[in-house]
This record gives sequence, structure tokens and C-alpha cells, in this order.
Amino acid sequence: MENQIESSTNNQLIALVTGANQGVGFQIAKELAANGYIVYVGSRNLSNGEKAAAEIGTNAHAIQLDVTQQATISSAVERIEKEAGRLDLLVNNAGISHAGKPGRTVEEVMESGRAVNVSLDEVRTVWETNVFGVIAVTQAALPLLRKSSAARIVNVSSGLGSLTWVSDPECWAREHFGIVYAASKTALNAVTLAFALELEKENIKVNATSPGYTATALNNFQGTDSLEVGSREPVRVALETDGSTGGFTGPDGPLPW
Repeated sequence: MENQIESSTNNQLIALVTGANQGVGFQIAKELAANGYIVYVGSRNLSNGEKAAAEIGTNAHAIQLDVTQQATISSAVERIEKEAGRLDLLVNNAGISHAGKPGRTVEEVMESGRAVNVSLDEVRTVWETNVFGVIAVTQAALPLLRKSSAARIVNVSSGLGSLTWVSDPECWAREHFGIVYAASKTALNAVTLAFALELEKENIKVNATSPGYTATALNNFQGTDSLEVGSREPVRVALETDGSTGGFTGPDGPLPW
């Protein structure tokens, strides 16, 4: 595999997508591979990643990556460096909506995430993946991104993270804003902007994008949009090699912070 990747990296762009074995991450990886990228399919469980990569095709390679475990982040980056020598695109997609019992409805999850009764342990667990994991993976990947002539970082966020939108009395999602998931996406947006400002002088683009309300395991498949629709904006931003930096967009265009 190493020789195969090395021989084709001269004209093929290299991408790493975290949490890419299912949902929006899988769809993003699939679309990138269809656009000629060599895609590393990050998955906590390697066999799930291997199944996803096999389904995507020859341009996809499974890589074991748990964004909450520094050792797996380090070994994933080392492998990409050895096989590809650089990274052109990092998509921080891995995310969890709650840390409670699986299979709960969105309403049940929302109820347990209210500010007045939320479990700090659940907050810590979700933020470990959605916020700290993004910082850890981005920092680890930077040496490889710096070797690209058009490096980009795309953080998969959520419209729920928009304080401007949620604080509007007319916003339909106000009741969905909680400390566990929604506030983790607000923090992710802040992390995105911090990296964007820091890396602008190195010409590394960093943007946050919301897939919209997509039907995935994240919301117990209660979302209203298909994976194809949900991945459209993240894919558009990811493929835009000459785009802007420090933005926050969704399916309908720019979103307010």
C-alpha cells in the first residue's frame, strides 16, 4: 500500500476525515475520493473503518483514530507521513451528541442536557471529542499540513452552535440549546476561529461548516436531511482550494457566530 500511495501522491491530494466510518463523515470521505483525493478514513474501530473504506473504493484507506486518545492520533499522523508525506486537507468530523444511553430520542437527550440539571461527566465526555479532540488532531496534523501548497482544515460544526441565531427570540431551535452538544459546537466555532487567525499567515485555511439537520446516528436518525444533502456544504468547503478562511457556513450560506 505504501508504494501505491507514494507513487500517486505527486498529483493526488491527501485528506484525512475523522469519524468517517459512518454518517456525514463517510459521505464526505466518499465524495472526496470521487473527486480524486486519497482519503484516510479515520475510525475509532479499525474494522468499521475498513468496511467503510472498502465500500468507498481504492482511493480510501482505513486508519485507526480515536480523537480522545493521543497515542492513536500520533500513530495515525506518523502513518500518513510515512505513506503520503503530507496532508492537504483535514476534516474534523468526529463528534458525539451525548454520552448517555444509546438509542434515546432527541427529546430525551435534550432534556438531560439542560443547564439546570446537566451531568458534568457527560459534558466532559462530549467536549473531549467535539472540542479537545479537534484541537489535538489539528495540532498533530499541522506539520503535515504545512507541507501542502493549499492546506485546508474543515471543522464540522452545527447551526446550533450559533449564539447569534439561538439568542434570537424567533429562532425555532432555542429549546434545543444545551450545555452538552450545542455549547460544544459554540466552543468548536471559537476553536476554529482561533486556528484560522493563527494560521492565516501560513496560508492554511480553517473553516467551520454545518451539515444541517441530517439523519444520522448522532440524532438517532431523526434528522430531516439525507446524508447526500448534509455532506454537500462540508464537501464544497473542503474542495475549495482557493476559498476564504475563518468562515462559518451551512447549507443555505453564511451562518452568524
